Amino acid sequence: MTTAVIAATGLFTPEQSISNTELVAAYNAYAEQFNADHAAEILEGDVAGLTPSSVEFIEKASGIKSRFVLDKAGVLDPARMAPNIPERADEDLSIMAEMAVAAAREAIAAWGKPVSEIGAVLCAASNMPRPYPALSIEVQQALGIDGFAFDMNVACSSATFGIKTAADFIASGSVKAVLMVNPEVCSAHLNFKDRDSHFIFGDVATAVIVESADQAGPGGWDILGTRLKTVFSNNIRNNFGFLNNAAPEGIGAPDKLFIQQGRKVFKDVVPMVSEMIIGHAADLGIDPTTLKRMWLHQANINMNQFIGRKVLGREPTPEENVIILDDYANTSSAGSIIAFHLRQQDLAAGDVGLICSFGAGYSAGTVFVRKRG
Repeated sequence: MTTAVIAATGLFTPEQSISNTELVAAYNAYAEQFNADHAAEILEGDVAGLTPSSVEFIEKASGIKSRFVLDKAGVLDPARMAPNIPERADEDLSIMAEMAVAAAREAIAAWGKPVSEIGAVLCAASNMPRPYPALSIEVQQALGIDGFAFDMNVACSSATFGIKTAADFIASGSVKAVLMVNPEVCSAHLNFKDRDSHFIFGDVATAVIVESADQAGPGGWDILGTRLKTVFSNNIRNNFGFLNNAAPEGIGAPDKLFIQQGRKVFKDVVPMVSEMIIGHAADLGIDPTTLKRMWLHQANINMNQFIGRKVLGREPTPEENVIILDDYANTSSAGSIIAFHLRQQDLAAGDVGLICSFGAGYSAGTVFVRKRG
C-alpha cells in the first residue's frame, strides 16, 4: 500500500482584525439600544433584557483575544452586527474560492512542483457559498489543475476528514497528489447579537498538499495513521439551508446561524476526543505521552488544555500543545491546520505529532504524523 506524506501547507489571513475591546464595544452598544427599545416588554417580563459582554468574560470563556475577518465595519456596526460581503457576479471568482486559491498558491510554492502533478482537489469546510457548482471545482479551474474535485463538510473536523480522504486516494493509487483547501468565512454564520457566542469565530483559509511517499522529496511529514469518528448531536447546529432560506423570518434568524450548548459540548466532546487520541495512538504503537507536538482544533482554550493534559498525562508546555486561537479565534476546519502551518518548522526529523479536530456532528479526526528528514 502506498503511504502518504503531508508535503506542504499554505495560509491566507484577512487583512482586517477585531480586538475583544472593539467587539465588546459594538455588542454593548447594540445591547443598550435593544434594552432601551424594549424597556416596557423587559419590565413586564415579556422580553429578556440583554446582559453586557466584557473582555474578561470572553478571554476566560475562550482564550480568544482577537480574530481576523473579511469585513470589520459591518461586524462592528451596532445597527448591523454582521459582515457586509457583497455578492459577486457568477463569472467572477467567488470570495471563498479567492481565499482558498491564495492559501493553495502558498502551499504550491512551498511544495515546489507543478500543479500538473495534482490529481484531485478537495474543499473541506464547515460552510459552502452555494450548493453547486462545487467550490472545489472553482478552485481547481482557477489553479489550472486537471483531474477531479469535490466538496465535503464535516464542520470543524472537515480538514482531518479531508486529509484522510486524500491519503486514502493515494493509498488506492487513484492519484499521486491531492490539494485539500479549507476556506472559512465563519463570521458570516456567527450571531454577533448573542453574548454567549458573539466572540467565537474568525475568517481564514488553509491549504494542504498530500502526496505519495514514493514521489515526495525531502522534508514534509509522513502520515502514520488517520482515524475518524462521528456521533450525532444537536448541541452544535446551524439550520440554514435551501429549504428554509425563503422563510418569513429570513436569513439571519437565530437558528439559521451558529448555535450551541457549550457546556454540553465540552462534557461530551472532550472525553470522546481524548479517548480517541489515546486509543488510536495505542493501535499505532505510539506512546501518546511522548508526542512532541499537538495541533488541536482551535475551539476553546479550556477544551484544548484539558485534552492536552489527558493525552500527555501532565500539564503540556505551550510548545507541546499549540494555541493560536488567541489571535485567530475559532476558524472551524482551518484551526488545526493554522496551528500546524505556523508551529512545525522547529521540530526535528523523527519527531511525532498529532493533528486533531473535533466539532459539530459530533465529529472528530486524528492524524498522527512524523517529521521526515
